[in-house]
Amino acid sequence: MTYLLIIFVIAVALAPLSHFVPSKRQRQIARMREYAAVHGLFVEFRGVPGRDRVRTRDRDGAGRDTIYYGKRLPPVKTRDWKAQAWRFENGSWVGLERRAKVPAGLALLPAEVLAASVDEGSCGVYWQEAGGVENVELIRQVLEVWAAEARN
Repeated sequence: MTYLLIIFVIAVALAPLSHFVPSKRQRQIARMREYAAVHGLFVEFRGVPGRDRVRTRDRDGAGRDTIYYGKRLPPVKTRDWKAQAWRFENGSWVGLERRAKVPAGLALLPAEVLAASVDEGSCGVYWQEAGGVENVELIRQVLEVWAAEARN
């Protein structure tokens, strides 16, 4: 009986520490972000272009923030640079400015990507980190090509 009491007291003392153990989803997100950073991308919280800052909810009701995975671009010497953005709507990519030509690489992005943009500092995509490292690799490949095209 004494041993059971000791085990119970230790369990009660250690129970609050279980809140600091990362969940499976948190470990998956950490792996994706680490993979992105190691392969030359940066990660930021950003709102989707052209949309109010609304938190969306997934099936289980847990809110997820929109994350921007971007590739830095070298500084531009000319001042005629114009930021552009595209959203994935109804199964196709649409420019926020209807005249904006949709880059060909956007069709290769995972279906979980919500939007893409390019400005004078970076090009990148907006998503809610669904899937795994394989989606990050697809995003990285598209952004590498896109960044190379933006340099020319």
